[in-house]
Amino acid sequence: MSGHWTWYSLVPGLEHVPFQVLCAGTSVAVILVLSLAVRRRYATESVVPDGGVTMRGVVELGLEKLLGLFQSVMGEKDGRTFFPLLGALFVYIFINNLLGLIPGFLPATENLNTNAACAITVFVFYNAVGFKRNGVSYLKHFTGPIMWLAPLMIVLEVIGHCVRPVSLSIRLFGNMTGDHMVLENFIHLTKLFVPVIFYGLGLFVCFIQALVFTLLSMIYISMATSHDH
Repeated sequence: MSGHWTWYSLVPGLEHVPFQVLCAGTSVAVILVLSLAVRRRYATESVVPDGGVTMRGVVELGLEKLLGLFQSVMGEKDGRTFFPLLGALFVYIFINNLLGLIPGFLPATENLNTNAACAITVFVFYNAVGFKRNGVSYLKHFTGPIMWLAPLMIVLEVIGHCVRPVSLSIRLFGNMTGDHMVLENFIHLTKLFVPVIFYGLGLFVCFIQALVFTLLSMIYISMATSHDH
C-alpha cells in the first residue's frame, strides 16, 4: 500500500487490495454512518435547532453554507437542483482528504484513479446536462461567435474540455500528495508541538482542495447550462 503501514494490513486478505479502494470504501462508510446518525436525529427529535455544538448542528450549518454558495454562483434554482451532486462531491473528497491526517490511513485522493473517477463523472454530467438544457444548440459552445473561425474553435474547445478532467485530477493529486509528504516529514523530524501546526495547515488544505474541486465543477456545469453562446 504505497510503502506505508496502514490499519488495513491487520486484516488478512486486504494486503492485495489497492489502498485507494480501501480508503475510498472507508470514506463512504463514514459518510453513511454520519448520514444515518443525522437522519435518526431528525426522525426522533423535533426540527428545532439543537442548543450548543452538536453533530446535527454542524452538518446542518455545513450543508446550509454549501447550498448558499452554490445558489450565489448558479442561481437559486440551479444551485438547489445540482446541490445533491456537488454537495456529495465536496463531502466525499473532503472526508477522503481528512483520512490522510489520521495515522495509519492514506487519502484516496492521493491516487490519480480516485480523482479521475470524480473528474470524469463531472465531465460526463455537465455535458449531458448541457445537451438536456440546450439540445443541439449546446454545440454552439464549441463553435464560437464567428462562424468562419468555427473549425479552429471546435478543435480548441474540444481540447479544452478534454483537459478539464485531467486538470481536476492532477491538481487534487499533486496538492494532497505534497501536503501528506510535508506532514509526514515534519512528524519524523519533530515529534512534539511543531507537527500540530502542520496538522492545522493540513486540515486547511483538505478543505480548500475539496472546495476548489467542487467550485470548478460548479463553474463547468454553469457554463454548460448557460444559454449565452
